[in-house]
Amino acid sequence: MNDRSEALAARLEDGATALAAFAATLSDTEWQTPVPHDGRKIGVVVHHVASVYPIEIHLASLLAAGQPITAVTWDAVHKMNRDHAKENDGIAKEAALALLATNSAAAAAAIRALSDAQLDRAAPVSLNSDAPLTCQYMLEEHAVRHSYHHLAGIRAALAR
Repeated sequence: MNDRSEALAARLEDGATALAAFAATLSDTEWQTPVPHDGRKIGVVVHHVASVYPIEIHLASLLAAGQPITAVTWDAVHKMNRDHAKENDGIAKEAALALLATNSAAAAAAIRALSDAQLDRAAPVSLNSDAPLTCQYMLEEHAVRHSYHHLAGIRAALAR
């Protein structure tokens, strides 16, 4: 573990903790509230964040190894999100929060295992027009940012 990987992991944990803490306070009605400009229910979005951590970490690990990310497009991401929403429409709060705790801890552990050289390694990323992006950028833009992004949308949907 090094200072950079520790800082990234801590930021991921802070975001996941904030999302979990807020979600734990939601009523059943709030849990079922659709998020404006997204359409998914709040509970589905919380579960989505939890379920995508392994994918985000896998993609970052490809970059850490100097391998390109190919065949990942925004169309594929949107389809994955739609399918997830359909399959998890009635997700229970306890199940979503448990998955969030498990997968965020695993993601943080994976980040802590990265060296500075791995964080700095870059390769083409199909999701970003094959721009050569670093592992650290991929982590910050996806796994680390994800919970903060969706927590802001959830708070806005509930106006609190």
